[in-house]
Parts: sequence; C-alpha cells; structure tokens
Amino acid sequence: MAEPVKTTSTHSGELPIGADGKPLKPCCACPETKKARDRCIFDNGEENCQDLINAHLKCMRDLGFKI
Repeated sequence: MAEPVKTTSTHSGELPIGADGKPLKPCCACPETKKARDRCIFDNGEENCQDLINAHLKCMRDLGFKI
C-alpha cells in the first residue's frame, strides 16, 4: 500500500509537501510530464496528445493534487 501524501493547508487550499519539505506548487510539479505534454500540444494540437495529457494528470494526482 502506498504511503499517504503529506499536505499543508494554505490560503488556496491543501498542497502536497515536496521532498525539500516545502509545499509543492502545481506549476512546478511533474516537470518531465509537463514538458512532454506542452511540446506535444504545441507541435500536434491537444486532440493528438491525450496519452501525454493523461500521464501528466496521473503524475499530479500521485503527488496529491486534487485535479
């Protein structure tokens, strides 16, 4: 069974805690999947990148973001 994700409360809601002990911001989480997703969308259009979009969403959810 996976360990529960640690979170912290902020004025904007609950944020997962990163490896450095600081709250993770959605813009900085999952940079690898985000870069691949963004490049695919830019080059091919959103409709042709569903696998990469879903991989990025899974990464964000695995970190504890509720998206």
